[in-house]
Amino acid sequence: METRINVFEKGQKAISTLFGITSYLKKSELDRSLLELVEFRISQINSCAYCLDMHSKEAIAHGETTQRLFGLSAWRETPYYTKRERVALAYAEAVNACDVPDEIYEIARAEFSEEELIDLTLAIATINTWNRINIAFANTPGTYRVGQFG
Repeated sequence: METRINVFEKGQKAISTLFGITSYLKKSELDRSLLELVEFRISQINSCAYCLDMHSKEAIAHGETTQRLFGLSAWRETPYYTKRERVALAYAEAVNACDVPDEIYEIARAEFSEEELIDLTLAIATINTWNRINIAFANTPGTYRVGQFG
């Protein structure tokens, strides 16, 4: 697949706002490994090859195992994830589908503080935006280097 527009060069004004959100989230109270799992899972659902490449590399660089990454699409059937990660993944999938039933919200609310839940929701919305940008402009997967965007 050939890149249609290099959004990182041509869209700097717009993209800088997304980098700001991403920077904020990296400093949030949410664990970095949890954020990487959620971003990887949503990128799987949205079929964003660029983001899958990026988040697999970042997750591994931050200590994630390949077994947990390979099993992520079947996280409900595997014993590799903590209760908090499972809740975050269920919540992320619901938000991604734009359908958050009360049951899932209440489980997430019991596991995360209000601020963490807001940040988790922002992370889900942001990875969706990144997925759509990278899919629309066909950014080439495999080119990302760990820490490339700070």
